[in-house]
Amino acid sequence: MSFLLYFFISLILIAVILFYFQIATHFDITDKPNVRSSHRNITIRGGGIIFPVAALIWFFLYGFAFKWTIAGLSLIAIISFMDDLKPLSGKVRIIVHFVAISLMFYDIGIYNLSWYWLLLVYLLTIYWINAFNFMDGINAITPFYSLSALLFFEILNIKLKFFPKELIIILILSVLIFSYFNARKRAKAFAGDVGSVSMAFLLVWMLISLILKTGNIEYILFFSIYILDTLFTLFFRILRRENIFQAHRLHLYQLLSNELKRPHIQVSLLYAISQTIVNLIVVLLIRYELMNFIVFLFILTVLSIVYLAVYRVVTIKIKNI
Repeated sequence: MSFLLYFFISLILIAVILFYFQIATHFDITDKPNVRSSHRNITIRGGGIIFPVAALIWFFLYGFAFKWTIAGLSLIAIISFMDDLKPLSGKVRIIVHFVAISLMFYDIGIYNLSWYWLLLVYLLTIYWINAFNFMDGINAITPFYSLSALLFFEILNIKLKFFPKELIIILILSVLIFSYFNARKRAKAFAGDVGSVSMAFLLVWMLISLILKTGNIEYILFFSIYILDTLFTLFFRILRRENIFQAHRLHLYQLLSNELKRPHIQVSLLYAISQTIVNLIVVLLIRYELMNFIVFLFILTVLSIVYLAVYRVVTIKIKNI
C-alpha cells in the first residue's frame, strides 16, 4: 500500500512541476545569465517549488502534523518565490526568515533553551538557509547535496525515529524528480530561491530534530562542506575589500565550473560525495562513541585544511591559464 501511495505522490509531483513549467514559460519566470551566473542560457527559474509542494502533500495526507512548521515553510517559500519573480529587499527577506524559523522552533519546542543557546541556534539557522541559497549556482548541486543529506537522515531515522519518515521519503522523491530536469548539461529548470531556501529550511528542521533527539550537536557536520565554502568565500572577499553584497563567482564550485570549465555534474558530484564521506565518518564515530569536542574540532580543522589546499591549487591553475 505504501509503495502505491508513494507512486501516486510521485505522479502528482511530476504533474506539478510540468504544470509549473507551463506557467513559468507563459509568464517568463526565467533565469537570465548575469555576472554571478554559471550558465549561458535562459532557463526556467523556480523548479524547486516542488520541494515545499512535496511537504504540503505530506501535511495533508498524514494528519496535519507540525502545522506551525509547515506554516513557516509556506511563508518562507512564498517570499522566496516572490523574490524569484522580482528581487525583494534583504530586510524583508530576513524578517520573513526570522518569523518562519520562529514558527518552526515553537513547533519542535526549543524555547526552553538558555537565551545564549537560542540566539546561537537562530544565527546558525539563518546563516545556513542563506548559505544553502548561495551554493545553488550550478546544475545538480542542490539536488545532489540535498539527496546526500536526506538519505543519511532517513537511515538514522529508521532507528532513532526523530522525524516523520513519510516526509523524508516524499522529499527524496521530489529531489529525484527535480534532478531529472536540473542534473544535466543544459538544465531544463533551476531550483530558484523558492527551491533552495525551502530545502534548506526542511534540512535544518531535520538536523535540529536529530540533535534534540540524540543530544549530539556534532551532527552539524552534516552541513560542513557548504558551511566551510561560504565562510571561506566570505573571508576571502573581506580580505580583498570587496563589497560582500554584490554578485560574485568566487565560491570554489564557481571557480571549478566557470574558470576551469569542469562539467557542472562533475563539480556537483564532488561536493555531494565529499559531504557523504564526512557524514559517514560522523555517523560511525557517534555510533562507536568516539565522537567528542576534540574530535569534532579535529574534523573541522582537517576539512578546512583540505578546502584551503584545493582552493589554492585551483587558483594557481586559473592564474596559469
